[in-house]
Amino acid sequence: MEEKEVIKNKDKKEFVLKAVAENGKFLDLVSPELQDDKEVVMAALEQDAESLEFASKRLKDDKEVIMKGVKGAPWTVCYASEKLRADPEVIFESCKTYGQALYYASQELRADREIVKAAVENKGIIIKYASKELRNDKELASIAVKQNKQAYHFISRELQQEEQIKALR
Repeated sequence: MEEKEVIKNKDKKEFVLKAVAENGKFLDLVSPELQDDKEVVMAALEQDAESLEFASKRLKDDKEVIMKGVKGAPWTVCYASEKLRADPEVIFESCKTYGQALYYASQELRADREIVKAAVENKGIIIKYASKELRNDKELASIAVKQNKQAYHFISRELQQEEQIKALR
């Protein structure tokens, strides 16, 4: 299917459903009304989770839509609404395989030990976005520094003095 064809038929739901099933990123070319149609967006996400970028603002606040995107492309959590960036399930799902997701998490979730642990196991240096308290957690600091030596610079000063932690660098 050609882009021109999609643009020409951007308001026709049945056509658009076929188009996004073939190439999820065609969602970028369709009418705003269809970018706000959950059935269309879910079909696009099924084919290419990165197409979440082109979903309407309203659907970026729909947990089912965001979870579908995150399961296919964990980094797409960056498109989630502020409300969903404060949802532990959404952020944890993303952090399991994409530690950088902690950057998009609410302040409250940056203080959630389970979420931070999942993030630093995947991307140690991301500990810099954890709460102050968790940057002073010896186990999390050890995990982070083992995963990425540069994480040492982002843990608490107190833990930087610990011989066990120093030995990990």
